[in-house]
Amino acid sequence: MVGSGTDSGTRMRVLIYSDNAETREQVRLAVGRRPAADVPKVEFFECATAPAVINKLDSKDPGDRIDVAIFDGEAASPIGGMGLCRQVKDEIFRCPPVLLLVGRRDDGWLGTWSRAEAVVSHPIDPVALAESLAELMRSRAMLVDG
Repeated sequence: MVGSGTDSGTRMRVLIYSDNAETREQVRLAVGRRPAADVPKVEFFECATAPAVINKLDSKDPGDRIDVAIFDGEAASPIGGMGLCRQVKDEIFRCPPVLLLVGRRDDGWLGTWSRAEAVVSHPIDPVALAESLAELMRSRAMLVDG
């Protein structure tokens, strides 16, 4: 997290992974600049490939740190969002919390399998996505600040 509290200089870095540019745009538009009044503004980083996600999450540069990740479980690149989530949870030290986008509400169990901290189903509901992201941001802020 850049800064602290909810002052104007504070930002939390949110990584969005999807091989679909339209899905990444829907996430950005649904979240807006700040998903809730009591959390910092967000700075988005977009990745369309799994190797780019792993490089970003595994970076040792403090300026590259990601606070929360959103993975598209419907991504169709060589590795989808569910498999990638499970992989980064196993391989990335202090992996940030992951919000997983799944194809339908009944696929929520796949979030448990992938070890995602939160699950939201397609089509993207802006309110549900913003609330889930804000909760993960609050948890992350307490972990980082505490």
